Amino acid sequence: MEKFSAFRIHADEGGTHSGVEPLGLEQLSEGDVVIRVHYSSVNYKDALAATGKSKILRKSPLVGGIDLAGEVVESSSPLFSQGDAVIVNGSGLSEVHDGGYAEYARVRADWIVPLPARLRLDQAMVIGTAGFTAALCIHLMQENHQQAIDGPVVVTGASGGVGSFAVDLLHKLGFEVTAVTGSSQASDYLYELGANEVVARDWVESGGGVLEKTRWAGAIDNVGGETLSHLVRATRPWGNVVSVGIAGGTGFRLSPMPFIIRGVNLLGVSSSNCPQELRKQIWQRLGSDLYPGHIASIHAQTAYLEDLPGVFEKLLNNEIRGRVLVRLLKD
Repeated sequence: MEKFSAFRIHADEGGTHSGVEPLGLEQLSEGDVVIRVHYSSVNYKDALAATGKSKILRKSPLVGGIDLAGEVVESSSPLFSQGDAVIVNGSGLSEVHDGGYAEYARVRADWIVPLPARLRLDQAMVIGTAGFTAALCIHLMQENHQQAIDGPVVVTGASGGVGSFAVDLLHKLGFEVTAVTGSSQASDYLYELGANEVVARDWVESGGGVLEKTRWAGAIDNVGGETLSHLVRATRPWGNVVSVGIAGGTGFRLSPMPFIIRGVNLLGVSSSNCPQELRKQIWQRLGSDLYPGHIASIHAQTAYLEDLPGVFEKLLNNEIRGRVLVRLLKD
């Protein structure tokens, strides 16, 4: 096989540098399935890894990209055959294993999810880890008995990738949704996705008590920090608060009172190491009852490998709304 293009990240004592370079298949991480990558996506974690803003890579160098969708071209596993349309997300991609920012990827068969029948490869990557994570949040809330009849669910960081899909999917399931955003230009977009109310960040400012007046039945929080603390303290009895982001900080203050007085549940979501059977279940739901209603609206732009540094900068500066699709397939 001829050399192909890959966006590779190098992290060493001198810092982090990344860019497009030619690779051969023999240079990729080991695996029993080779995939011709058609699409990937841009996640906050991808931007952190490629810029060195956070220590994501646990070995170097690595091809970036925690998502990929494409077609199997070689397989020594009985699970997949040449021509199968597949998805891989998380599972150590761009952490300990070469990821999806390359024209070819080589991965373990037990990381791969068959493309759900209702989804195209490009749609699967607009969804990507962000949409998968939003669906996983909602799935866990439902398993913990969250129902639309219980009352409104608040979504913080609502104009980002996870937040956008959380608003979309909650609305699809009949929930009343309050979208919290720091972007003054995002209101029309969020109402289009299904938000019943769009409010500014200061709407969730805390009163500082160990318990506060209840305001919502549940929450999906992309912010962390004091926002997460307040969400828990102001959630109705037996409601669920899902913690999925730390854009507002890693520290938060809580007493046991919301848990032992109101029975509030604080749920954590980690999409990277999600058990594979659950991962397959969530992707199947995204191709059926959780099929997003606004994929085209959430698709902010399409980028190519050479565009990625500029996209990462904008994403880290909160200048991107929705999702960026990365196209690997050449015209």
